Amino acid sequence: MLPPILQIGDVLISTEILTERFCCDLAACKGACCIEGDAGAPVTLDEIGEIENMLDNVWNDLSASAQAIIDRQGVAYTDQEGDLVTSIVGGKDCVFTCYDDIQADGATIGNCCLCALERIARRQKGKESGRFVKPISCALYPIREKRFSDGTTGLNFHHWKVCESAFKKGKELDLPAYQFLKEPLTRRFGKAWYDELCSVADSLKAQGYL
Repeated sequence: MLPPILQIGDVLISTEILTERFCCDLAACKGACCIEGDAGAPVTLDEIGEIENMLDNVWNDLSASAQAIIDRQGVAYTDQEGDLVTSIVGGKDCVFTCYDDIQADGATIGNCCLCALERIARRQKGKESGRFVKPISCALYPIREKRFSDGTTGLNFHHWKVCESAFKKGKELDLPAYQFLKEPLTRRFGKAWYDELCSVADSLKAQGYL
């Protein structure tokens, strides 16, 4: 029987990260995760600094309402649970939401919800190695990270109705969530850690667990 939790280094991992299939389908959801929910995206103090450094570059891409919120309370605030999160508009929309037409899977997706931070970083890709793109909590979704007082980190898999199309597409492609999230997992925990995760998954697959 597959255990519900695995451990790699000091990271506890829900095995759903290995078993669930997932692949974002922007043509279906149009980036709804940026404008749904009741709080902003979790951020660290270092990420707040990175965001503030990028603010001038993305300012004109933000709505007037978002600009007003940032002027009043900054790029982040402390939510009801005591966590630092990105500022939001109207109780749900991230202040860094912007809209544009994009190309995906050979088709044009009109009026897609995008992250202004990520868009400007992608435009400047190659100018700086290791450049900040967007909060790691956003890049890792549907994985959610929790840090414990003993220094360990927990990774849980979150199920959200707005991502139904991503679960469907992931199943169609037979793409495990940990493979879809290779880039952000490597960014967060390092290549050696991700390679070990893949080795564990391969071992479990060989044993018939996956």
